[in-house]
Amino acid sequence: MCELKRALFLDRDGVINKDFGHVHQLRDFEFVDGIFSLCQSFQAAGYLIVVVTNQAGIARGMYSEHDFHQLSEWMLSRFADKGVFISAVYFCPHHPSFGTSATQCTCRKPEPGMILRARTDLDLDLGNSILIGDHESDVRAAHAAGVETTVLLRAPMTAQVPSEATYIARDLDHANSILEHTCSLHVAGSPSPDIDSSQGHDESPVSAFGNGSPILRACSL
Repeated sequence: MCELKRALFLDRDGVINKDFGHVHQLRDFEFVDGIFSLCQSFQAAGYLIVVVTNQAGIARGMYSEHDFHQLSEWMLSRFADKGVFISAVYFCPHHPSFGTSATQCTCRKPEPGMILRARTDLDLDLGNSILIGDHESDVRAAHAAGVETTVLLRAPMTAQVPSEATYIARDLDHANSILEHTCSLHVAGSPSPDIDSSQGHDESPVSAFGNGSPILRACSL
């Protein structure tokens, strides 16, 4: 029986890269400050890094799955340059009102399908995993899948708006501080973070699939 692994689930737009609206070209892809250090910390603590992202721009005809794959491969290479290995990228190309498959699929967040598929593919312990997102739909998808710890990135001006998230963070550095403290990643001698509760990386990272390559997988209806 294989040992279950913990994962750090990340939404893409608004968490990994700045959300300018349906980002699909390299010229518009700008990494969010703190994303590499966050992933380095969790990778060093033994978490797998997994991306789960709605990509309704595909259903809307704004770009193709091929375009998404190309941009994702570039993104993954930039993470690799920083010593971070992304185990898998799951994406939902559907939308209930657009495309040839205009239906409510079970993978489009807030549905939990992508996270549940990652659990099967990667042998994950969802109860001890974490999700960081920037929309309430990310949080709801995580909780529906059984991920207990969630962080919602939110601008300070909206920090008091009710949320189902475990924690609310103003940015990724704040999120990293919260999680280092609450998930036993805290570095000895570091000051305790300002926690807002709403109600050494591997030099040669190995794929969870044993082949040294991440998976890039669309959900299926």
